[in-house]
Amino acid sequence: MNQLEQLKQYTTIVADTGDFQSIKAFAPQDATTNPSLILKAVQKDEYKPLLEKAVHDHGSKSTVEVTDHLLVAFGREILNIIPGRVSTETDARLSFDTAGTIAKGRKLIAMYEAAGIARERVLIKIASTWEGIRAAEVLEKEGIRCNMTLLFALPQAVACAEAGAQLISPFVGRIYDWYKKSTGLEYTGADDPGVQSVQRIYTYYRKFGYKTEVMGASFRNTSQITELAGCDLLTISPDLLQKLADTDAPLTRKLSVEQAQTAALDKITLDEKSFRLMLNDDAMGTEKLSEGIRQFCVDSVKLDKLVDGLR
Repeated sequence: MNQLEQLKQYTTIVADTGDFQSIKAFAPQDATTNPSLILKAVQKDEYKPLLEKAVHDHGSKSTVEVTDHLLVAFGREILNIIPGRVSTETDARLSFDTAGTIAKGRKLIAMYEAAGIARERVLIKIASTWEGIRAAEVLEKEGIRCNMTLLFALPQAVACAEAGAQLISPFVGRIYDWYKKSTGLEYTGADDPGVQSVQRIYTYYRKFGYKTEVMGASFRNTSQITELAGCDLLTISPDLLQKLADTDAPLTRKLSVEQAQTAALDKITLDEKSFRLMLNDDAMGTEKLSEGIRQFCVDSVKLDKLVDGLR
C-alpha cells in the first residue's frame, strides 16, 4: 500500500481545499474550506460559474449574504463528492463577536438545510477565541456541530473541549513556521513543534476522556502528517495527498488512545481570565491567532469585492 492507503488505516483523511475537482482522486471522508481557499478557487475559470450564479440569484441581497450563498454553494458541491462532512467557515470579522458568530452559524446551517443538506453533514468553522468558543458552546447545544479553527495553544484546545465542540483543527504548519522563523532552525519528524503540539492535545483529550475530535491541519510536508498517524482526522491539501499516494515507504501508527491514557498529565481548569492569561503567556499562540484572523479578514474582504464586481 502507498502511504495514503496506510494512513487511512489509522486516521480519517480530510481534503483541505476549495478546489473540489481535485478531491475525487483521493477519496477523502470529509473536506474543509476557509476564506483563503474559496478566494483562490473562485479565481479559476472552472469555479467562476459558482460565483456568477450566487450573484445572479442573490444580487439584491447584501454583499455578505451573497458571499454566504457562495460558501454554501461550494459546500454543496463538495458534499456531492465526499461521503462525510464539509466544514464552512464563519466570517473571520466575527472572531470577537459571540452573538454575531451564533447568528452566522445558525444562518449557514439554515441555508444548507434549505438546500436539503442535513446539519449532521456540516461543520461550522469558528476561530478559537474566547468569544468563538462561547458561541460554539451555544451552537453545539442546538445540534449545530462546530470545527474550532486557528488553534495553536493548549488552553484553546482545553476550552474547546470543555465547551463540547465537535472538532478542533490545530495548525501544525503555522506553528512550525513560527518556530522556524523564531529560532532559525529546521525541524523534522518528531522534533517538529507543530507535531508536538497536536500530540500533546491528542494525549490530553484521550487521557481525560473528552469526545472532541482532533484534526491536525495546515501541513507543510508529509513528515508532519506521518508523525501524526493515529490522530482522529488529518486535513491535507491535494498536493500533499498526492505525495503520500506516490510514496510506498512504511508508515507506523504514532498516536493511540491506549498510549494517551498512560500519560502523566495534570488536568487544567480554565475560566475566562485564566484562559486569556495562559494564551497570552504563549507568544507563538498569541501571534499566530492574531495573524490568522487578520489574514482571513483580508481574504474575506477580497471575496466581497469579487462579489461586488459582478453586480
